[in-house]
Amino acid sequence: MVNPAMIFKIKSMWDEFTVNHPKLPRFIQAAASQRLEEGTVIEMTIWRPDGDTLTSNIKLTASDLALIEQLKELGTSGMQ
Repeated sequence: MVNPAMIFKIKSMWDEFTVNHPKLPRFIQAAASQRLEEGTVIEMTIWRPDGDTLTSNIKLTASDLALIEQLKELGTSGMQ
């Protein structure tokens, strides 16, 4: 069972995060507005203050797309 207090806490933290980093939600919205398809590559790079970098990527599979769709449905059903 989901703890409503924890959801409220996470929502509050997310709101602060989006104020601090407004480009990320806009980027996610822009990416989500385009149809993801099998073979799409998602890449992430982390640049540390000491100059080290870490990069990784994934190529989406059919099962990845099914998971993304389920998460979208969960997100929209939680807003109603």
